Amino acid sequence: MTTTFKLAIAAGAFVLSGASAQANTIVDIAAGDARFSTLVAAVTAADLADTLSGPGPFTVYAPVNDAFAALPEGTVDTLLEPGNKDQLTNVLLYHVDDRKLTADMIPHGSNYFKPILNSERMCITSDATGVKIADGSGQMANVIVADIQAENGVIHVIDKVLLPGTRPACH
Repeated sequence: MTTTFKLAIAAGAFVLSGASAQANTIVDIAAGDARFSTLVAAVTAADLADTLSGPGPFTVYAPVNDAFAALPEGTVDTLLEPGNKDQLTNVLLYHVDDRKLTADMIPHGSNYFKPILNSERMCITSDATGVKIADGSGQMANVIVADIQAENGVIHVIDKVLLPGTRPACH
């Protein structure tokens, strides 16, 4: 099935367009978009590409390259070192839910969600201003592009790398 889509964000920074995009996996879509090159490198280093190309369903909260660049200097390089694969895997699995959750399926208000990283929780808030995610560091990520459909789930583009930690407070 062929789909034509174009999502524009008012800030003008993100325009996702695809003329006759084929149904692809989450990994295919991310690998085909230069804004996710750091995420794709991390998924590859953690040996998660095959998993995220599998049948799913998955919801991936996908940080853009600028989100990785905002981490303290050297963080990404350190995470990509082979000796830190477990830590990298944990960070990445914190960005994945094992259900397909489109933006309209996220209840209004603040609710806890359990990512694939079983030991952790995140608080997702949906309101008239959009969708925000509080991570274990207490910081908020904004969903800047929602509902990019893949054959094995959905991608929500976020502006911050989510970090596991203490359980975030849901307000």
